[in-house]
Amino acid sequence: MIVWDIRLPYALMAVVVGFALGLAGAEMQTILNNPLASPFTLGVSSAAAFGAALAIVLGIGIPGIPDQWFISANAFIFALFAALMLDGITRWTRVATSGVVLFGIALVFTFNALVSMMQFIASEDTLQGLVFWTMGSLARASWDKLGILFGVFAVLLPLSMMSSWKLTALRLGEDRAVSFGIDVRRLRLTTLLRISMLSALAVAFVGPIGFIGLVAPHIARMIFGEDHRFYLPASALIGALVLSMASVASKNLVPGVIIPVGIVTLAGRGAVLPEHYSAPSGERMNQGLRIEHFSAGYPKRQVIDDLSVPMLPRGQITVLLGRTAAANRRCCARWPG
Repeated sequence: MIVWDIRLPYALMAVVVGFALGLAGAEMQTILNNPLASPFTLGVSSAAAFGAALAIVLGIGIPGIPDQWFISANAFIFALFAALMLDGITRWTRVATSGVVLFGIALVFTFNALVSMMQFIASEDTLQGLVFWTMGSLARASWDKLGILFGVFAVLLPLSMMSSWKLTALRLGEDRAVSFGIDVRRLRLTTLLRISMLSALAVAFVGPIGFIGLVAPHIARMIFGEDHRFYLPASALIGALVLSMASVASKNLVPGVIIPVGIVTLAGRGAVLPEHYSAPSGERMNQGLRIEHFSAGYPKRQVIDDLSVPMLPRGQITVLLGRTAAANRRCCARWPG
């Protein structure tokens, strides 16, 4: 019974929450065109924490909700409220992606301040419960919560995959996506709603667990590139793997003590960042352009045949000139190093 009632839901919750946060993080970074974006950038986590604080400290929540769902329901309502408020601001003001991020950061600071106020007025017992909730823990897992979260993920994943080619086009630039006939504004709004639902449910059930929605998309991008047909499911799988590894580590770092998994994921933030985002400046400066076996021309005439040029330093402009002015006007190639 211990395995069925406690350990198996615990392990499966790590997998499903990792799926949700990895997928949400990948879509978030795409629609905001920001590699540092994550589901918690827009204040969803902070809003959920404030909802939980109201339930824990003041006992304020939805009437008629059973005790085992009281805190989770409050957290979900506030997280969804923050997401819908963000969606409304985006829909009515038509701000750019940078404006969405700034508004999300404003929500983060606002709700964090409200949570701090709840901690200040809390009694000793309720303060302990609130602090533990904000650390993020899989110990709250149950079969009921697992079924709800998995059901929502199973519905939203196919919707994300249906939009995968549109999201891939968006990575090429908003103008390019529009030229393909994509309604970029509608795409961002529908994607934001999916992200909000996944993030709100995950945070409501296990508390704030950061870093998964940030690192999983980076690792998936390094392996599979920007094709969202592969990038989105890979981000979900890597998110599940990373959170499962963090769950195992939380049980073994301190013998006899289960550390909240949210602490473990935050502790690993500096250790798992992709290598290519921290390349030494000297290495970046040595980048340039090398040409090997290049050929070019126009109908019935070969102008360049099997040209090879060693590394052209960055910042240098190299121009190929023909023997006559007419040839130069017809075919002139230029490469910035």
